[in-house]
This record gives sequence, C-alpha cells and structure tokens, in this order.
Amino acid sequence: MRDWEHVVATGTALPAVVTGTSYGRPALLLRGKMIAAASAPDPGSFVLRVATIEKEVLIETDPATFWETDHYRSWPAVLVRYGTAADERIALLLERAWWDRASATQRRARGERP
Repeated sequence: MRDWEHVVATGTALPAVVTGTSYGRPALLLRGKMIAAASAPDPGSFVLRVATIEKEVLIETDPATFWETDHYRSWPAVLVRYGTAADERIALLLERAWWDRASATQRRARGERP
C-alpha cells in the first residue's frame, strides 16, 4: 500500500465498507467499527485491525512493514508502513479485518475466514 488512498481503494472494494472517522481521523468502517485508520503516530503508516494472536507473528516475520508502539500493545491492531512490498499480505489482512467485523449473515455470504 503506497498511501492511505490505496488502502481506501482496497478496503472499500470489500462489501459494505465505508469511509468515515475513528478518533477524528479518516478510517475504513464496517458496521460502524474500524478496520483501518489513518491515525498512526507516524504519517508513513496506518493502523490495521488484526487479531491479537496474529499481531506478534506479523511483527516478527516482517518488521519492515508491521510494527507497534507502547500505545498499541495488547490492542487488536498493528501499525503498517506504506510503500513496502507486502501489498498482497496487507490486502489479505484487510479482508480478515472485514470478516472479523462482519455480521453472521455477511460471513455466510462471503465464506470462510481468509
């Protein structure tokens, strides 16, 4: 993802994802809940909702892309740097964030968690 606009284009391609705000900053929302936001403490990154169990693996396997600050420790979100070669992985994580926030009906229509 080269910038926030690329994140928005990828995220809004998912069913029912809309743009909005989270903590006063631009965000992608599903059912009013944040899946990604431009509220990272570094302008070269964005916040992505991920399962806590996945976050440590992401940071360990690709620290050039995924990172966190003390503020995000123990929260189900990871910071993602723009401009890395991880576009496909980030798109998959956006889809997982969508699935995790989706209703049961939306999940059934979409299928198994990616």
